[in-house]
Amino acid sequence: MNKWIKRSVLSVATLAALGAAALALGAWLGDRKAQRHVQVSVEAVELPTDAASLERGHYLYSSRGCAECHGADGAGRAFIDDGKSMFVKSPNISRGPGSVVAVYAPVDWVRTIRHGVKPDGRPVFIMPSEDYNRLTDADVGALIAYVRQLPAASGNGLVAKVPPLVKTLYAAGLIHDAAERIDHSLPPAAPVAQTVSAEHGAYVANMCIGCHGVHLSGGKIPGGPPDWPAAANLTPGAGSAMVRYASAGQFTAMLRSGKRPDGSAVDKAMPFESLRELNDTDVQALYLHLKQLPPVAVGNR
Repeated sequence: MNKWIKRSVLSVATLAALGAAALALGAWLGDRKAQRHVQVSVEAVELPTDAASLERGHYLYSSRGCAECHGADGAGRAFIDDGKSMFVKSPNISRGPGSVVAVYAPVDWVRTIRHGVKPDGRPVFIMPSEDYNRLTDADVGALIAYVRQLPAASGNGLVAKVPPLVKTLYAAGLIHDAAERIDHSLPPAAPVAQTVSAEHGAYVANMCIGCHGVHLSGGKIPGGPPDWPAAANLTPGAGSAMVRYASAGQFTAMLRSGKRPDGSAVDKAMPFESLRELNDTDVQALYLHLKQLPPVAVGNR
């Protein structure tokens, strides 16, 4: 019996050691993957200076998630903190001390925002550039112009504590960075009229891709903290969350309040700080687009 117990303990210890070694190797491979060079062709965009364009840039910065991650002042803020093994604080993108964009040329901004690639060719690991890849040239230019004129604020570079398992899944190709998800050969999106239409709603819906998937059918968010729930299915398919919203008014109220029509709270993983900044035209157009999507079963991203 004693020999059996000793052998069992030894087997468990060996398996634990092998598991730890595998995670260590996977984490190392994940770090190495994050250092790879991604070659993309980048076209410069015009940076406007007029007040209307800067106001458009401010609106995009506030409503498309930029302020939610980098802060209203661009100095950076902690936006993922599970209190355990995952912590992410975004970098300072203002002109102040510790800025990571101090030497960015306009084309470097385009490469990062639209393609998820840093000026040195390394991929941006956490920033959801797939949400911004389909912004029109005018919107990309307005967004860059607005951020470049933010007042100087003190901050520092990216601070990221990522569990070895997440790095291992990233190394294995089960979690992808934005540069992997984006089709870099696509031309810039053509402008559409900013009206309450499904066509404009499709443009607005690009901001949802990072969490809800390219088909907007939801499912587990790749690389998200373990306590984050699965993203909802925004199509009319099986498991759709849209059946809760019989009107654009109900949908708008949810984005403004974080509560469903029945009064229950939507999980705070939803970026309500940004979503409540969406204007009525964008929200109503988004609702029209989601309602006319082809059905896709939940979880098919």
